Amino acid sequence: MIGRLRGILLEKQPPELLIEVNGIGYEVQMPMSCFYELPNIGEEAIIYTHFVVREDAQLLYGFNTVKERALFREVIKANGVGPKLGLGILSGMTATQFVASVEREDISTLVKLPGVGKKTAERLVVEMKDRLKGWSAGDLFTPFTDAAPLDNSTGSSQSNAEEEAVSALLSLGYKPVQASKVVSQVMKPGMTCEELIKDALKSMV
Repeated sequence: MIGRLRGILLEKQPPELLIEVNGIGYEVQMPMSCFYELPNIGEEAIIYTHFVVREDAQLLYGFNTVKERALFREVIKANGVGPKLGLGILSGMTATQFVASVEREDISTLVKLPGVGKKTAERLVVEMKDRLKGWSAGDLFTPFTDAAPLDNSTGSSQSNAEEEAVSALLSLGYKPVQASKVVSQVMKPGMTCEELIKDALKSMV
């Protein structure tokens, strides 16, 4: 199993990145709550990974900390929740926010996440509340702040940033009409793709 990668970031195309380790490029999918904290392209990054093998693909999911990966592994243990849905859940809210929502049995917040209906939200609360009991969110997970994301100097135009943001939301499970609408609503001149995604996700939770 591949559990950790240390190498140079070659590409950042939310929610996927390409990291080179000893001459080998690994494609890794990462929740947006973790993606914002990545260094710039060309810099070294350390990513903790979860390796998934399917009949038709081998996939790597990445996280900035062991604790974020641990939560992802707990989430995908829930009945009916696979890695793709887990990625969407932890993109729509941070690990800290998710733990808090489960502890409060906040179904109304959970159903705003892509692919999470009322039954899935209720199942997450029922199945995970006991497993997360005693997990101090402040100690276990890196708190999310409203600080501006790291600069991603790709030279993309505003229209490209908008298209990439919509594409990223579609990858996370949002519907095309919903993704296009929310990106248009939050878009401001000069915003990067990551800024658009961040504001779009915040507006839907």
